[in-house]
Amino acid sequence: MNSIITLSLTGLVVGFIFSMPIAGPISILITSSALKGKLKYCKLAAIGASVADFVYVFCAVFGLTRFYSFLKPAIPYVLLVGMIFLFFLGYKISNTRIDLKDIKDKSESPKITKGGNGFLTGFLLNFLNPTLFFGWLTSSFIVISIISSLGFSTGGLDQRVDKSFNSINKKGEDSALKKMALSYLHLDSAQAEKNRQSVAIKPHEKAPYFSVLSSLLYSFFLSVGGVLWFFYLAYILSKHRHRVNIKVINGVIRSLGLALYLFGLFLGYHAISLLRS
Repeated sequence: MNSIITLSLTGLVVGFIFSMPIAGPISILITSSALKGKLKYCKLAAIGASVADFVYVFCAVFGLTRFYSFLKPAIPYVLLVGMIFLFFLGYKISNTRIDLKDIKDKSESPKITKGGNGFLTGFLLNFLNPTLFFGWLTSSFIVISIISSLGFSTGGLDQRVDKSFNSINKKGEDSALKKMALSYLHLDSAQAEKNRQSVAIKPHEKAPYFSVLSSLLYSFFLSVGGVLWFFYLAYILSKHRHRVNIKVINGVIRSLGLALYLFGLFLGYHAISLLRS
């Protein structure tokens, strides 16, 4: 029960906080849509993106390295499809113009109900970016290592994430990341390992399904945390957009569209680099 509570709360907080930076494609999509007053679209996009996140996070923390091996040959082509998709979204967003009649009724700003294909757009936006697998694996590796080092029970998920991380990344990189993270907590490696062992669950003490359950719980609540942040962000921007000058809103939306072009170029660059290697 301690492990379940720990993993649920950790996943919720990590998902909420790690979704805050407004520098990713899904954040740009939700911000630009919220400034247009498309609140329902934002919610559906957030849920769609969270489903893709859930898949990648579960594969990362459960240790499905076979998933990575299966996906690896296709990654360059998935990235190229993601690049085209981002270009398409960037074009649509950067060419959007709203006028005063769209925001003149302040009371209706957060109530606009058109959802369109928000769920599918949000899902594809994250799913067509397989680099999220590595991002969530690395962040989960650091966070779960810190949690176990502080003496909180993770039900053995820390060991599973360690194994998954080490199977993909270079040897020794895990130690460097752990030391860096622990240094911020003023906790030495010996004390961290002592704390970790004090709450470690022995293999024979775990139910056969517990590793699946712990991975599912962490992944699910991480996705929920992300959804909560994007719901809050969309609501605040949609509700208060009438306070911003219409020219500023159009300028921001146009800039966000151009930012998606840049993300598309980034994915394309990675795809070409992988094809050449």
